[in-house]
Formats: sequence, structure tokens, C-alpha cells
Amino acid sequence: MKQRFIVSVLLACALSILPGLSSAGVTLESTRVVFPPGGKEASILVKNRASEDVMIQSWVESGSDPKAAVPFAITPSLSRLGPAKQQVLRIFYQGRGLPSDKESVFWLNVQEIPQKAKSDNTLQIAVRQRVKVFYRPSGLPGNADEAASHLSWRVVEADGKPFLEVRNDSRFNVSFGAVKLVSGQSAQRVPVEMAVPGGTQRVEITGKHATPARVEYETVNDYGAIVSHSRDVSPS
Repeated sequence: MKQRFIVSVLLACALSILPGLSSAGVTLESTRVVFPPGGKEASILVKNRASEDVMIQSWVESGSDPKAAVPFAITPSLSRLGPAKQQVLRIFYQGRGLPSDKESVFWLNVQEIPQKAKSDNTLQIAVRQRVKVFYRPSGLPGNADEAASHLSWRVVEADGKPFLEVRNDSRFNVSFGAVKLVSGQSAQRVPVEMAVPGGTQRVEITGKHATPARVEYETVNDYGAIVSHSRDVSPS
């Protein structure tokens, strides 16, 4: 029992330093990759802030099915970075396979491959970073910044339970930093990550809410900056 306790404590300590490992090693220059309207190429800069060489493997995948084929190629997909060196990752769209009437979103994965351990007692951890990749066709009505300000919110009931519903009538994805439902003197955070183009999403909430109510939410723009918004909640 005592031995198991010691192992658990050591494992917890190892996991607690994961954020530090990520920030001290490979870093990405931005939190998202956005293709220009109708563009066939986008890029992101990767930096090695560690004091030794690192190998990185990079790939693009679908958020709904990581094993599904995607219409993108990335170069270099595997590279070695020396201390304080940097590498530009270039992502190419093959030119077909995505909707032309709305924005599409994928994920870029950049994984640091651990080097050979110097001793048998060394704990090696592979750190993977993920950022969104947005492909934006040309000719879409409106723009991404406007989409965040024109979401529709309402509280609805389904099967006797209350839900916060968000509808995105735009052609752009809207990524959230935080969402809070405010009603009278009460407020609660609601776990909504993204509103997809033309989509409606419902998230279960707790308690009863007086009217009028409002939603205070933060969105992330193309540059990774947080933008604050406040909208009234429509009656169901």
C-alpha cells in the first residue's frame, strides 16, 4: 500500500510539470492557422526553445474523425530542430474536397518526439500541441469578426431539462474562450467550444432562469485575441 502511494505521488508530480515542458521546448507562433480566402497555402512558425535538438512530427486531421483522409499536405512532416532554431510548417490545400459555401475547420498536430534516454531511470514524455486550421473559401458573405457578434441565443427545454441553445447563421466558425449565462443575480459558465456554420448547439444548464437573461461570451479571432460580447437571450 505504501509503495502504491509513493508511485501515485510521483506520477502526479510528473503530470503537474507537463505545461512547463511544453513551454520550455517546442512552441508555435500562433494559436490557429487561417487560409486566406480561396488560398491554397498557409503556414505557421515552430520554434525550439530547448537547449538540445528535438524531432517534431506534424500532421493535419479532422476533428470528428482523426483517421479520416483530409485534403491537405504538410511539409516538412518530420524535421529536426536545433537549439534556438525555428522551422516554417507549410500546409497545402489540394484544391478540392471542401464545401465552397462555408468555412471548414481541421486540427494541426505538432508532436515532439522524445530523444533517446540518457539513462534507464529517465521519464520521457511526448508533448503534442494542437491548433485549429481554418479553410476559408472565397466569396463568402460577411466576415469572421461579424459572425461572432450575430449569434442567436435562447434557453429551451427538452425532456424536462433546460438547455442553452446557440445558433450560428453565418458561414464562419466561431470559437469560444468562455461562455456565461447571466440571469438575475445568478450566473453560470456553460461549456461551449465552437459554433459551426449554419449549426445549432444545445448545452444542458442547471437551475431555473429568470427573464430577461443575457449571455456574456468571449470569442477568439483570427489573430488569437480574445473579444468580449454580450447578447440578450431570446425567450423560448
